[in-house]
This record gives sequence, structure tokens and C-alpha cells, in this order.
Amino acid sequence: MPDTHVTDNVRARVSEAEWQARLDCAACYRLLPIFGMSDLVYNHVTTRIPGDGERFLINPFGWMYEEITASSLITIDLAGNTVFNPHQGIGINYAGYVIHSAVHGARPDVGCVIHTHTRAGMAVSAMQCGLLPLTQTAMRCMPVACHAYEGPAVELDERARLVGDLGAANFMILRNHGLLTCGPSTAEAFNSMYWLEMACRAQVDAMAARTELTMPGADVVERSIHLYDPRTRRPFGLLEWPAMLRLLDRRDPSWRS
Repeated sequence: MPDTHVTDNVRARVSEAEWQARLDCAACYRLLPIFGMSDLVYNHVTTRIPGDGERFLINPFGWMYEEITASSLITIDLAGNTVFNPHQGIGINYAGYVIHSAVHGARPDVGCVIHTHTRAGMAVSAMQCGLLPLTQTAMRCMPVACHAYEGPAVELDERARLVGDLGAANFMILRNHGLLTCGPSTAEAFNSMYWLEMACRAQVDAMAARTELTMPGADVVERSIHLYDPRTRRPFGLLEWPAMLRLLDRRDPSWRS
């Protein structure tokens, strides 16, 4: 059973901006298992609290994504200090702090970071070729950054190498590990992770079919990447987010509590 010692009326103890961030972050946690992107009680979504770049929200360690609510999230800062914990006797996964604080600390443009260990994501992370432009969906995710595996993410000095490899990209393959996306908002980061996951699944399926694959020409790939750049037409994720929230409310609105 999840920890039940949640501080009464968390909403009354936080700002409206933080409460909205909590709602968005909780929604993202609930959406990931619906689309097959959770990993027991592991992995993380972190959402920066607007107006305070030093603080972000993270899940209580030991909860499944289906159990996350807006009130259950823990507030920490870039130094790893717990600013607000609505629980008794439960904290966070340190590896989540290491990875996510690296991105939040280096990229003030990032409002949300998502990290997953999905079957398809892990498979592509182990492929020397990385993510190929086999599909329109894959091209939507390019350019994709890559970070070499250094073991479980518990060493703080890895953060500099991780963000150095990430650069300005919003999509990243963690070699022999999994996937990472980030974006200005939780909605945009979730949309990016959904596309990256679907691209990985399509690549694994196509390569497993053991038939000759067709690759678009370099000029088509380059044009497609340009057209899917959020600055070209629209920032992907914002249009889709209300529909995602309606999906959650139809299934179980407790994420809002």
C-alpha cells in the first residue's frame, strides 16, 4: 500500500503556481503507465516550480505511477535539499535527483524532465546505430542526443557529462539504459516522450521483421526535422494536453487530489 501519511490540505500550503505544477506533474505520472512507459516504482518525472528555478517536484520513492497525486509530490531544490515533503518516513530516489537536477540546473528553458526504462527504449539504447530516421515519428524526435552509460546514476560528477551531451536537445538516448526527454512544460515533455517511445517501438519492430528497410533521402529527413521543430509551426504537446487530462478524468480523477 502507498504511504498514507500525506499532509492535510497540501493545496493550502503551496502557491497557486506550485499547485498547477503539481497537477501537471501528477497527470504526467498517471499517463505514462497508460501508454506502457512505467517501470514498477522506478524512473521519474520532475516539474520545475514556476517562478523559482531552484525548486522542482519529484515522486515519493516506492509509489507506483498509478498512485501519484498532486498532493503526494515532494519538493526538492537543485542541491538535493528537501523543501517540502508531505509524507512521514518516505523520501526520494537519489538517482532521480542526480539525473534530473543536472538538466534543470543547466537548462533554465526546461520546465519538465522525463526519464524512462521501457523495453523499446532500452533496446534502441543498446543499438550502435541509435535512433534511425525510419519513420516520420522518429524524425519528429531529431536531433537526438546520446550519453554513454557510466553505471547507475549516483555520482554527482556525471551530471556535467550528461548535460554536456544533451546540449540544447530535448530528446536523449541514455546508452544501455533508457530514454530522456525535456521541454518547456510538462505537456511538451510528455508529448516528446510519447513520440520518442513510439519511434523506438517502430524501429525495433521493423528491424525484427528481418526484411530490407527503406530510408528517406537526407534532404527529406532534413526538411522533416525542420517542419517538426517547435519553432517552425507550433510547440507540440500543448494542443494535446487537455485531451490527455480528459482521458485521466474519465479513468480516475484521483490524480487531482
